[in-house]
Amino acid sequence: MNSHNPTPFPPNFLWGGAMTANQTEGAYDQGGRGLSVNDVLPRGAMSPERTPTPTSDNLKLTGIDYYNRFANDIALFGEMGFSALRFSIAWSRIFPQGDETEPNETGLVYYDRVLDELERHGIEPVITVSHYETPLHLAAAYTGWANRELIEFYGRYVRALYDRFAHRVKYWIPFNELNSAVMPLQTMPMASFMCTGITAPATSPSEQTVFRTAHNELVASQLAVKIAHQDYPQIKVGSMIGALPFYPATPNPQDVLAAMDADRRNLFFIDAAINGKYPGYLARYLRDNNITLDITDEDREILTHTPDFIAFSYYMSACASADPKLGEGGAFGGGIVNPHLAASDWGWQIDPVGLRIVLNQFWDRWGIPLFVVENGLGAKDELVEVNGQPTVIDDYRISYLNDHLVQVGEAIQDGVDVIGYTSWGPIDQVSASSGEMSKRYGYIYVDRHDDGTGTLERYRKKSYGWYSDVIRSNGATLTR
Repeated sequence: MNSHNPTPFPPNFLWGGAMTANQTEGAYDQGGRGLSVNDVLPRGAMSPERTPTPTSDNLKLTGIDYYNRFANDIALFGEMGFSALRFSIAWSRIFPQGDETEPNETGLVYYDRVLDELERHGIEPVITVSHYETPLHLAAAYTGWANRELIEFYGRYVRALYDRFAHRVKYWIPFNELNSAVMPLQTMPMASFMCTGITAPATSPSEQTVFRTAHNELVASQLAVKIAHQDYPQIKVGSMIGALPFYPATPNPQDVLAAMDADRRNLFFIDAAINGKYPGYLARYLRDNNITLDITDEDREILTHTPDFIAFSYYMSACASADPKLGEGGAFGGGIVNPHLAASDWGWQIDPVGLRIVLNQFWDRWGIPLFVVENGLGAKDELVEVNGQPTVIDDYRISYLNDHLVQVGEAIQDGVDVIGYTSWGPIDQVSASSGEMSKRYGYIYVDRHDDGTGTLERYRKKSYGWYSDVIRSNGATLTR
């Protein structure tokens, strides 16, 4: 950054937002769509158990009615100046059961229409192929991703999407947050079922099942890379994890080791994707814990196909310690609360500098372009009237996003190659973790509440104008 260029962000930096089909679309029984795992989790990952069938208290069945309102919502994104929108395709819209041999044409036509609108507004699509949307049939009949048969079904799904959309979509992410398969989420009983469709048992799978599931998803993710590189060379396919950096709780070397081990549990997916094989530290962990993986020669070949970029979400950091007593009252993801950081309404600690640390760590470790595809603040918003217009005065969200984007700019000045930034939930959507509407992330308020009431009308929040200014200035209006 210098006097001639008041912003560290490159001219082609992608600015936008990120969302999922299962949290926004609704229309669970329209267009030939089959059921997905989220259709039987009315409280999201925090559901005590899955319901036998979809129930009326599951807000995701309607979502924010994006399925029917996408054109207007995309127009609002265009008005903000988005140059990118990350969204997922509902697997069960394309293959309703997941194991069919031919895709559902109605589902493909729907996403053609979504892409038409994005192109109309000059917005680059970034597609997540699978974002916690395993078809329910694959969970019920095959025990989800614990069964390696899903690799074949997923490969068929990926090829159907590439065949239809590769000429229109440059950026692809095979799976959302691969490491969610192995992340300790003790406060979320159905996290494994939501993330991977594991049904044996859904609430407390064994380490053997967890790592077998993780391996199957990683192979499928790398298969998506292989298929693209061989048959669709014009597209870019990236691997994605949820970034959760761990700091040692004290300078004690044992705590430093504990933080390193906690980091490695999240990072081994990308280490394997970049290096074409599992790292030695994971081999030791598996050996020490009597975990065996069924790795075929075909798997080994698939793992050698390197992704084009690394995508990641970032919301918080945590601390780690070798002393189990320090873990009492712990943080998200099995971590320890950092006394130097504030927290959101939902207890997620706020650490903007951690984003710069992650960007530098990943760049130094892997050396390929990075894409921040999720970052945002879930908060309880209050709709008020200003000059006769309903809005939300969300200065807390503006502060959060500003401070994180400043750190992205710092990382770029550090020499990190960052493709873009898509903040989480540009429009309010149903929470994945809790199934609530009251955990809001958007620049656009959706009039829907935790009890399902509301008009579904959309209202611009204060952050809507703020982010629009940031985009149009290419980051120059950020407060440093």
